[in-house]
Amino acid sequence: MTTQQRQVRLFRNGRNQALRIPREFELEGEEAVIHKEGDRLIIEPVRRGKLLALLASLEPLADDFPDIDDDLPALDSDPL
Repeated sequence: MTTQQRQVRLFRNGRNQALRIPREFELEGEEAVIHKEGDRLIIEPVRRGKLLALLASLEPLADDFPDIDDDLPALDSDPL
């Protein structure tokens, strides 16, 4: 994995500090998540819908699930 690096200028946008992201570092999508680790800022794109697409691509499970409520009282029974 090659780490790219580029120096950028920080500026004020109203009450917020901002920076322009160079084209080679552009993120996919419309939103990002930012968090701080020590003095580093980590910016990650928000990826929506990819989990649903992955789950839809999986084969259904062939195994039957065990009946785990055998020892439970029926929902319509009177409480003790």
